Amino acid sequence: MGSEIERKYLVDPRRWQPQGSGVRFRQGYLSVEPERVVRVRIEGDAAKLTIKGARRGLTRAEFEYDIPAADAAAMLDHLCEQPLIDKHRHREAHLGKTWEIDVFHGDNEGLVVAEIELESEDEPV
Repeated sequence: MGSEIERKYLVDPRRWQPQGSGVRFRQGYLSVEPERVVRVRIEGDAAKLTIKGARRGLTRAEFEYDIPAADAAAMLDHLCEQPLIDKHRHREAHLGKTWEIDVFHGDNEGLVVAEIELESEDEPV
């Protein structure tokens, strides 16, 4: 079973600016129940279906599958809850870890969030 341990941080856009153009993401949710989240995402030219379980501390089960981009686009347009999420993801290395920084557009314009995946819940950030 796959799992994910991550921490997320709100970023002050006055203190951080992207170094490049990033990768555009369009994503939507098929289910947002507390026990499970099912997400469809188009990342650039690739698409994924992701299922995440309920959090236990900072950890939760995660399963991710490549799907055809055309299928993902149809799910986003016809099956996902609205509004969809539109953002650009930037990846930056810092102290041996890769941070993913999302710059949101549309309904979430101005929001910037950084996240980092950890090896254990007690790993220092």
